[in-house]
Amino acid sequence: MAKLREGARETVGAALRDGAILAVGGFGLSGIPADLIEAVRDSGAQGLTVVSNNMGVDGKGLGILIESGQVRKVVASYVGENKLFAQQYLAGELEVEFVPQGTLAERLRAGGAGIPAFYTRTGVGTVVAEGKPHEEFDGQVYVQERGIVADVALVHAHTADTEGNLVYRYTARNFNPVVATAGKVTIAEAEVIVGAGELDPNHIVTPGVFVQHLVQSRPRVKNIEQRTVQLRPAAVAHA
Repeated sequence: MAKLREGARETVGAALRDGAILAVGGFGLSGIPADLIEAVRDSGAQGLTVVSNNMGVDGKGLGILIESGQVRKVVASYVGENKLFAQQYLAGELEVEFVPQGTLAERLRAGGAGIPAFYTRTGVGTVVAEGKPHEEFDGQVYVQERGIVADVALVHAHTADTEGNLVYRYTARNFNPVVATAGKVTIAEAEVIVGAGELDPNHIVTPGVFVQHLVQSRPRVKNIEQRTVQLRPAAVAHA
């Protein structure tokens, strides 16, 4: 089945519906599927549940979906960089489910692997574990966490082939691999797209069987959340 599509807007618009669960790869602004996120905004879909490590920053990344008012619920491990997010949450306009970062990654991995639930010690004795089943194993108490299966998953890869096999670059290989497996429909954007068979099988991280649609990403400046620099020795000497 041909997986390469003409544009992000048309592809996302056809896959998304109001009230959908949307899983999105990336960490902060690193490795986010920026074109696909903008396509979600342009789709006009409402009442979305977004599962992601965090919600970007104001005006960038998933932050644009907060601005457009399309998000009903967020499942994330960290949201401290987004002021509008905090405002909407405190105003009762946004439901939030906080999940420890490792647990979130495992919930996505489990969903992609067909595992409905698992047990972990992370969160036991805290508000994270309230209302969830507990079991004792080898003298230790564990809390049950459910796997996450999203209606639509969005990921960013550096290189893909036309069969949907994906290769990630540097820190973009963060939540993208587990998000890619967790979607009923997975849409990937890639900076470089090559023909079938041109990728070294040993380098493929996400097999194409998990990807239903592939689009070419647009060249863009890759934003950095917080830039910290140090003066060069010569500059320090003259300061």
